[in-house]
Amino acid sequence: MPKLPVVILISGRGSNMQAILDRAVRGELAVDIRAVVSNRPDAPGLKVAAAAGVATEVIDHRLYTDRDSYDRDLQAAIDRYQPELVVLAGFMRILSADFVRHYAGRLINIHPSLLPAFRGLNTHLRALEAGVSEHGASVHFVTEELDGGPVILQAPVPVLSGDTEERLATRVLAAEHLLYATVIGWFSEGRLRYRNGMAYLDDQPLHSPKQLADPGAVT
Repeated sequence: MPKLPVVILISGRGSNMQAILDRAVRGELAVDIRAVVSNRPDAPGLKVAAAAGVATEVIDHRLYTDRDSYDRDLQAAIDRYQPELVVLAGFMRILSADFVRHYAGRLINIHPSLLPAFRGLNTHLRALEAGVSEHGASVHFVTEELDGGPVILQAPVPVLSGDTEERLATRVLAAEHLLYATVIGWFSEGRLRYRNGMAYLDDQPLHSPKQLADPGAVT
């Protein structure tokens, strides 16, 4: 079976990118990671990708005065690699409507909360301040609504007594690595698709997100 062409977007260390790359190298994901693109030239994940032999590019957002022109150049850079899936892995940019529509159905994101709870930033701190007993991560298709696209898969992570923001973040990140690999695998196998504003798995609409089969793996 041919490998799925993928481009990954990062802004920082690229922990999820590294996890995806490791699984691809081990033959656990049928993906061809054609490039890693960052909006920050100092993103540590760029060195990780380059060391693995993956092409890297930087489209520095600080050189642009408006989002639309930045997104046009970012889109052009991505499209040179002809990906069938674009993976946001800690890409800290709000994307324009035109960009999102261009990649409709082939743009996914991972968010560190059980969406729709805690959209946006600082999710772990907000979860602790809210006193919730369960936190986690979600993978969703990206739409024009921030963190509002159809959620595909989630991993619940219990909030433990004495948790700090850092401890909770570490456990959620472990869940993220499992989640993203699972969803990308579904997409590469042709099992996961986006149609009419909904996610479909095995041709069945996901009226609610699937849950990671072994949430205990990240407690």
